[in-house]
Amino acid sequence: MHKKNLLGTISLIVVGIIFGAILVSGFGWVRPSLADIQIGADRPPVEKLDVNAAAFNEAFVNVAQAVTPSIVQITVVTSVKNKMPDGFHFFFPFKDDIPKEQQGGGSGIIISNDGYILTNNHVVEDAKQVTVALHDKREFEAKVIGTDPTTDLAVIKIDADNLPDAYLGDSEKIKVGQWVMAIGNPLALTSTVTAGIVSATSRNINIIQDKYGVENFIQTDAAINPGNSGGALVDLNGAVIGVNSAIATDGMTQRYIGYGFAIPINLAKSVANDLIANGKVSRGYIGVSISEIDAATAKAIGLDEPKGILVQDLTPGGAAEKADVKPGDVILKIDDKEVNQPNELQSYVASKRAGTSVRLQLFRDGKEIERYVTLKSREDDSDAKVVNTKGGKDIDKELDSKEISFDDIGLSVRNLSKDELKEYKVNNGVIVTDVKNFGKAYNQRIGENLVITSADKKEVNSVSELKSIIEKKKGQAVLLKLVDQQGNSRLVGIDVPK
Repeated sequence: MHKKNLLGTISLIVVGIIFGAILVSGFGWVRPSLADIQIGADRPPVEKLDVNAAAFNEAFVNVAQAVTPSIVQITVVTSVKNKMPDGFHFFFPFKDDIPKEQQGGGSGIIISNDGYILTNNHVVEDAKQVTVALHDKREFEAKVIGTDPTTDLAVIKIDADNLPDAYLGDSEKIKVGQWVMAIGNPLALTSTVTAGIVSATSRNINIIQDKYGVENFIQTDAAINPGNSGGALVDLNGAVIGVNSAIATDGMTQRYIGYGFAIPINLAKSVANDLIANGKVSRGYIGVSISEIDAATAKAIGLDEPKGILVQDLTPGGAAEKADVKPGDVILKIDDKEVNQPNELQSYVASKRAGTSVRLQLFRDGKEIERYVTLKSREDDSDAKVVNTKGGKDIDKELDSKEISFDDIGLSVRNLSKDELKEYKVNNGVIVTDVKNFGKAYNQRIGENLVITSADKKEVNSVSELKSIIEKKKGQAVLLKLVDQQGNSRLVGIDVPK
């Protein structure tokens, strides 16, 4: 009996040991209860966030909370006619008269607490119906107050009070590299906030399809997508510094691939004020055709470095001509603001009303001079054409067809015939007959069939005169005036090797 009890006790001990081993092993036959599971570490890797990092993070949070209520979602209905090939009109003679509606939209910025909203022209252009949804989910029908295709801006109005209007900052103070946030409604996702930096300023991307289009975009890598148009680009103070307007896309998906572009708020404020007050923009124009200055042109003009904006042509009777601005002048500053890109000057002038006086600091013939220009409205110059400032002698005699090559600059020219002088509407000049690929002339976009009317600001009546001028400029640069068959002219500098 004792033996049996002892064997039974030993058996129980053995079974217990085996069962315990199973529990401890990884067989997974026995699972712990949910209360016993512990997921993740006991504490974060950084238990106390650095004060500066915490403040930086909080800045984004504060701006998002403060500015988002000032951004609205805009839904637009437009009518589109059904276009058909002419051959089908016999069978469907009234097809084009049946309107079709399509819906689109974007974003907007509340700029007054009584309901004025700033957005893009392309958001509300040709709108039949405009609806605005606020951050608090209220909806209002909106009225288009005015549009400005030249800057792609527009103002709409809703009947509401006590709205959270945005603070409009100063886009002149922004710097490349500073943090910014884009707030809007991309891809129908309301109240979306993205962050990035200012990647560049004064960008001209040739997207505004208007003869007088003004492009001086702020470039940012904060994600901007369709639907963001008209939304806000803000700094870390919560100040609106730009109106989001365009994106770089791959051409197929029309989605963001790295960069977005915003209209500077200083220009937008000026346009908005005019649209609210008058329903249109009474913009001033300076009456010049301008271009950027490269190293060779700067050298030819006598500048110590490529800076300023080169005046190519003038509008006859325009503001600049009346103020004694001349082709070949370099605009260094306007009202103490340095300008080195044509769109910088255009954007500044576009923010001024007709009748406003601006001060130009010019470089002419090795000296800096000042001219005060009273801006004129476009209507005042609507019938004007660009001056080509031909000047020169009245050449009645038939010129010979002598041709000469300037191998060191990659250019060949010959004298003009009497008929060619009439065709180009010039009184003097020589015609470019050949341009060497990748030579100095080629790199300055000088092409065949252009007429050189002056060199080093001296009239050119023959190839021998041009040769004499160029030989005197060896080791320097020469400024050439070129005229095309449409009568357009431009100034360009070209290096002349020793």
